[in-house]
Amino acid sequence: MEQKNLVPKRRFKEFQNAPAWEKRKLVDLCTTFTDGDWIEAKDQSDNGIRLIQTGNVGVNEFIDKADKSKWITEDTFNRLNCSEVYPGDILISRLPEPAGRACIVPNFEKRMITAVDCTIVRTSDECNKKYLVQYLSSESYFKSVNNFLAGGTRQRISRSNLANFIVPLPSKPEQKKIGAVLDRLDNLITLHQRKLEKMKALKSAYLSEMFPAEGERVPKRRFAGFTQPWERRKFIELLDVKDGIRRGPFGSALKKDLFVPKSDYVVYEQQNAIYDKWETRYYITKEKFEELHKFVLSEGDFIMSGAGTIGRIAKVPKGIKKGVFNQALIRFKINPELTDSNYFLEWIRSNEMQRKFTGSNPGSAMTNLVPMSEVKEWVISLPSLAEQKKIGDFFAELSDIITLHQRKLEKLQSIKKAYLNEMFV
Repeated sequence: MEQKNLVPKRRFKEFQNAPAWEKRKLVDLCTTFTDGDWIEAKDQSDNGIRLIQTGNVGVNEFIDKADKSKWITEDTFNRLNCSEVYPGDILISRLPEPAGRACIVPNFEKRMITAVDCTIVRTSDECNKKYLVQYLSSESYFKSVNNFLAGGTRQRISRSNLANFIVPLPSKPEQKKIGAVLDRLDNLITLHQRKLEKMKALKSAYLSEMFPAEGERVPKRRFAGFTQPWERRKFIELLDVKDGIRRGPFGSALKKDLFVPKSDYVVYEQQNAIYDKWETRYYITKEKFEELHKFVLSEGDFIMSGAGTIGRIAKVPKGIKKGVFNQALIRFKINPELTDSNYFLEWIRSNEMQRKFTGSNPGSAMTNLVPMSEVKEWVISLPSLAEQKKIGDFFAELSDIITLHQRKLEKLQSIKKAYLNEMFV
């Protein structure tokens, strides 16, 4: 690449006429570039000097797993002649996932060392560490790392290969500007991640408290004005009398010979129940669609994943393409005279119902789904329709807030990705 081409697509106005960027080896931008220490289990202790592990290194993020922290004594530090890690150092993990990821070490006000598969980087005066760690989280950098991975089952990049990586380097003021802008964006992303996690935790707590435990008829948390015990009903009573539960067709696996390259009729898969996304990959003919009319998805239906990560459920929205659901899904049609739609959705998502469906912890993958013939006969507790609506509306509002935070987070992450692609050569 010629020097004149070393200019990024996106550049701050004050640097539009600045010289083209240089190309420098990573190791030449550092005053320290060394691996951590080989610390065996027998060398570890309950306190002392903290051992930073590869699991603490995220993509431009230090992941503090305080409950899993490892330590060594000062005597062990001296005996093994360990390399000390200081706040502000950059750690690069040479192990996946992904190999080459890097973060700046925060100040824990404790002495620190790191594992042998982490490289300690201390930048020289000519390189801004916030700029460098942002470059070390760019897509182009990770693509380069992948070209140098070696080893057996768990591939890694060697420190010598890492040392020779070429870093595009603008002037120190431009580095500082890029690092500061992307750092502020990271802080916004972290803020929205925390808000999202907080709202999800709040919803999870409400799901545990606003539905009675198995065998009970009164929940721990209840809206004012509702005092009557919940009724005892069979699960089947909540559903449409004609076609309440149905599992998808196609046998035990998707039969590719049923599908066509493109048509107006689609096949919905378990990802729709898990992620509430209505993208599709498979199409069927109009004739096959009409033949499978008992398996058509309609607005207001519910689909639950019956394979993979089972028990996840979604409500079918307006405006989806005409289509049928596959063998990995179970469709529920509810009885609106007895069951509120929003209530039913969140009730199935509650921890107690997830455990009943899977016979295990909520969200467990590759577990066995309880047979639908058994589900129909379950005796469950059901509040009045008025209380159901109150509960359902409450959770619908909470879900909308979660969705809003999720969208903001995804937008910020998308902006960050675009900046990383455009602000580096």
